Amino acid sequence: MADDAIDDVDRAILYALQEDARNTSSGDIAERAGTSDSTVRKRIQRLESDGVIKGYSAEVDYQKSGHPLRMLLYCTASIPERGDLLPDILAIDGVVSVQELVTGEQNLLVTVVGESDDDITPVAQELLDMGLTVADEVLVRSHETTPFGEFDAETDS
Repeated sequence: MADDAIDDVDRAILYALQEDARNTSSGDIAERAGTSDSTVRKRIQRLESDGVIKGYSAEVDYQKSGHPLRMLLYCTASIPERGDLLPDILAIDGVVSVQELVTGEQNLLVTVVGESDDDITPVAQELLDMGLTVADEVLVRSHETTPFGEFDAETDS
């Protein structure tokens, strides 16, 4: 789907689903977007099949779930291999996300959660065993997200 194929209705759907996918009905979205419930359901199906909506997930407070440490590991992998390594990195126990970075020497950002340093250290070792260099480790105090503002039709001029 080309970026220009996303219209105001699609943006309203994306914003609403980012805001609260679990508790927002297609009727609620239709009312906000000024369209019908059936149009919203069809658009959601199209956005899913086109890969714009990749899935739905719970936002977990790891600290409250007994995993108070969140560590960012900035890694370097060989450029030809880095994309192929993502599934293997995600399979490591404790890894909750991997981001492929385009600029800078470090080209992977691995997010790890755990109860203690004893949970984080083995992850770093597994990354080293995979041939990655762990260039920096950053302990995160908090992590908050918000829906992408460009999708909010109510803030358009």
